[in-house]
Amino acid sequence: MALAESVDRDANRALRARFDEVYGQYRRLRSGLDELQTKLAELRVTERSDDGQVTATVGARGELIAVELSPAVFHDRDARALSRKITTTVHRATAAAIAATQDLVAGYLPAGSGSVDFLGSGDFGALLGRADTVIQSEGERRG
Repeated sequence: MALAESVDRDANRALRARFDEVYGQYRRLRSGLDELQTKLAELRVTERSDDGQVTATVGARGELIAVELSPAVFHDRDARALSRKITTTVHRATAAAIAATQDLVAGYLPAGSGSVDFLGSGDFGALLGRADTVIQSEGERRG
């Protein structure tokens, strides 16, 4: 009986240590959440077209904040070309904002977090795949 109690105490100590570690990670993440939200709200990315005639500014989620046009864009009188130039510039700004958001969020999440990858890819399968792997490995350890 003494051996079983000793094993139980050792297992409980290991579980408690793991809980303390995970809880500490959670507290660090939670304490940084307000700061992260502020930084994301303030994040602005600006891109210019190759010829400098179009400037697009977007927020952290790629939402369009502003488009500025140089007076030179009106000399060409080519509405389709201007439309393509604006669209391309906004897309570049959005891609840069996604990358900046990933970098910012990565500093607040545990290493290897699928959440950071999800921000760039939008792939729920990859995000859930990590959770599935963790659950499966826990099940194998217990089983």
